[in-house]
Amino acid sequence: MEIPHLLDSLNKQQRQAVTAPLEHILVLAGAGSGKTKCLTHRIAWLLQTGQAYPHNILAVTFTNKAANEMRSRIDALLNQPTRGLWVGTFHGIAHRLLRIYWREANLPQLFQILDSDDQLRTLKRVIKALGLDEKTWSPKQAQHFINAHKDDGLRPKDIIADEQDVKLTQLLSIYRAYEETCQRTGIVDFAELLLRCYELLRDNPQLLEHYQQRFQHLHVDEFQDTNTIQYQWLRLLVGNEGKLFIVFDDDQSIFGWRGAKIENIQQLEKDCSDTHLIRLEQNYRSTGTILAAANALIANNQGRLGKKLWTQDKAGKPVFQFIAEKIQDWQGKRQDFAILYRTTAQSRQFEEALLQKNISYRIYGGLRFYERLEIKDMLAYLRLLLHRDDDGAFERVVNRPKRNIGDRTVAVLRGIARQQGLSLWQAARTAINSKQFKARASNSLAAFLQLIERLTEQVKDLPLHEQVEQVKIASGLVPHYQKESKEEAQRRTENLEELTNAARQFFPHPLDGEGRGEAKPGWEDLSEFLDHAALEAGERQGGRFDDCVQLMTLHSAKGLEFQVVFLAGLEEGLFPHQNSLEESKLQEERRLCYVGITRARQLLYLCHSESRYHYGKRDRCTPSRFLSEIPAGLIQEIRMRHPVSQFKKPVTPHDFQIGQRVKHRQL
Repeated sequence: MEIPHLLDSLNKQQRQAVTAPLEHILVLAGAGSGKTKCLTHRIAWLLQTGQAYPHNILAVTFTNKAANEMRSRIDALLNQPTRGLWVGTFHGIAHRLLRIYWREANLPQLFQILDSDDQLRTLKRVIKALGLDEKTWSPKQAQHFINAHKDDGLRPKDIIADEQDVKLTQLLSIYRAYEETCQRTGIVDFAELLLRCYELLRDNPQLLEHYQQRFQHLHVDEFQDTNTIQYQWLRLLVGNEGKLFIVFDDDQSIFGWRGAKIENIQQLEKDCSDTHLIRLEQNYRSTGTILAAANALIANNQGRLGKKLWTQDKAGKPVFQFIAEKIQDWQGKRQDFAILYRTTAQSRQFEEALLQKNISYRIYGGLRFYERLEIKDMLAYLRLLLHRDDDGAFERVVNRPKRNIGDRTVAVLRGIARQQGLSLWQAARTAINSKQFKARASNSLAAFLQLIERLTEQVKDLPLHEQVEQVKIASGLVPHYQKESKEEAQRRTENLEELTNAARQFFPHPLDGEGRGEAKPGWEDLSEFLDHAALEAGERQGGRFDDCVQLMTLHSAKGLEFQVVFLAGLEEGLFPHQNSLEESKLQEERRLCYVGITRARQLLYLCHSESRYHYGKRDRCTPSRFLSEIPAGLIQEIRMRHPVSQFKKPVTPHDFQIGQRVKHRQL
């Protein structure tokens, strides 16, 4: 029986998926092909044709936003609320089951959920109770270790450690002690929700049978992003009788670095024999030219299930390979623009350029450059070089990295400062001289003061960028951040390197119309640079509903779309990233590029620099291999013209060489 209003808006392949017989259905849905529409129509179809009741359906996805959208679409299709239907995130549904069956899960009825910060604080207490030094056994590293193993479904007893592997053995002891603490105090971290729910069902056969009979139809969105425990949980629930309807795109599997297993797709076909694959290839977002570029690029990956996106719309304009002042000239809404980049450090130059042109922008899913923790830490060190009495800077870095200067010591300094009308720096001097602290605290505090004094002497006659670089090295911030997860450490380190680049490229504004020429050693440039950073950080970025340009990493862009997309930094070593050049990681980088390309509806600009500063020297850039994988006929290449009109006297492009530094008055 057909339900016309449900099927009328579907194309042939979407209709085939929605009305497919009751077997395991794998919907390979390309970017912009209507995957959510297909999934919600499938659920509505099952309900309206009487093939399922609401309580027979479970639909899972990865974000609350996606889950809420899914439920609202189903309600709209059926023109009524669907009670009994379970729609939610993996973690949300796991939490719901644990609240119902808390006894069987060996949890207190009022167990508390830890967010990431709470989990980190708990781990700090555990590490301290074990008598371990936080400098050696970083809580962040332990947090990453524990969560990664939980995502793989592994308890400490499941992990075999060679006694000679001191690091793994110690991390396992932290994992065990952390688990004991959580169990004793009735707390559950985010990763624990799924693992504990999986164990609840696995170890209680009657309960498992109940939910296998109830949830006969399991619908999964973004299946390519599932990790090991999510797959095991789904496989357990579906059993031998349930039916899966999964929507996925193997070409958009870009989260391997946080545990997603693209291999789950192949594993599902092995575990479930009666699978039927349907491809959704008609795209409703991008022009034909953009899709042709995306198809050509991703065809270079191996092991794909394979699909070819197409559109009924016109081909559109060629893909351009440059960044120019297009945003300022744009007559439409600014929110139609997105600038996408591979690493967070790349945002800095875009932010400054947009501010100079008075163009509002918003960093989607992240902080502006000068608001990031590692940047604020470095700026605090630099501020202390100039102003010893800067209490905010002193308090921020006096114990970062860890120097055995605890909160109690800082509290005493605050008291001295308040009573005697001193700065914290002066209070520290006073406390040391009057021997108000025990030897350990006093020595640690003195060592910090000596570090700042020594750095001041070492860098006072250096150019600005060398001052920043030397302080970065001497502060110990880089090894401090490297104790975090690999991805987080890399991100912070790249941002710190970009701060050095910002200092190298910084030229103070002319005063009274007279330029100062090249940057000079000493404190004047540092002072103006710190003022510049403070003013940049003080500029309010656009709000969620403001009409402003969107800046974001490529990973953050997944699931979004824009009229005009600038895909920046297409250079070897940057995109693909230098840490991802082995074949398996390179394929994920290519999928990430594919995701970026398919965010564009009308115009796509693929951009690369001819040279960049990298670890202190300017290197010529090699255009990304991804550019050469796109047919030349789809790309119109345009090189930047030299802005002749900005100079006092007429000059030609031939008067300059790449990488040459140019000075001129501001007009």
